[in-house]
Amino acid sequence: MTYERLGAEPLDYAPCRYGSCKILFRGPGRQPSGRYAVFLGGSETYGRFLESPFPTLVEQATGLAAVNLGCVNAGPDVYLAEPALMDIIGAASATVIQVPGAQNLSNRFYAVHPRRNDRFLGASRFLQQVYPGVDFTEIHYTGHLLATLRTASRDRFDLIVSELRAAWVARMHRLILQAGGSVVLLWLSARRPGDRNDVLSHGAEPVFVTNGMLAELPPHRRVEIVASPSEIRSGRAGLHVSPRDAAAADDMLGAAVHARAARALVPILQDV
Repeated sequence: MTYERLGAEPLDYAPCRYGSCKILFRGPGRQPSGRYAVFLGGSETYGRFLESPFPTLVEQATGLAAVNLGCVNAGPDVYLAEPALMDIIGAASATVIQVPGAQNLSNRFYAVHPRRNDRFLGASRFLQQVYPGVDFTEIHYTGHLLATLRTASRDRFDLIVSELRAAWVARMHRLILQAGGSVVLLWLSARRPGDRNDVLSHGAEPVFVTNGMLAELPPHRRVEIVASPSEIRSGRAGLHVSPRDAAAADDMLGAAVHARAARALVPILQDV
């Protein structure tokens, strides 16, 4: 894969913090007061490699201040564990949540880092009993963990997936109920919600999430953006990517998809 900006200087994300939270978010920072929209999600919401991710485009089109709380590899635990962030979310006029995968959250089988949700902290005794032959000491990321468990036993892996799906529904239910104002779920992916969702490969995000899981959540509005291969290819032309980040950029959807997401969100947030 080649990029128009390959080798360019990295973007200045103007990192900022909100309240007492230690996480660095994409800036410039916005004052979370009055009428504003808050955007929750992972790498796409953060806008990695992009000058203008969809929260910025929405702000420019609506004039509604956009507080970008996107966090690389974030799951719902990032927000629910931080009272300072939940205060900002609860006071927002609208909350846009990029639908996260179910792999990066703590559950009965394993724990993840509270701020870096893709970091595997440890296996529960329950998981050790289900997988007695697996050495967890050299596993540091959830992706590696799940790939290892699936290889060890496909039948037992189904137990893990079921647990993650149940935990996801419970955590997202709580996040939506605590969010202030209107809640919009943004499905931003290269697959449709009804497509196969049990793979751990490029283009599979949000991992393990199904239409049935989305239907179990409290009332919300939903925007579904399914990126086509041509959109992804054309949208990557404007990414700011250094040679060392080329592999990571292959997982991003690109500027064209962000522009379509913004166009779909603008009329909803204008109603707010």
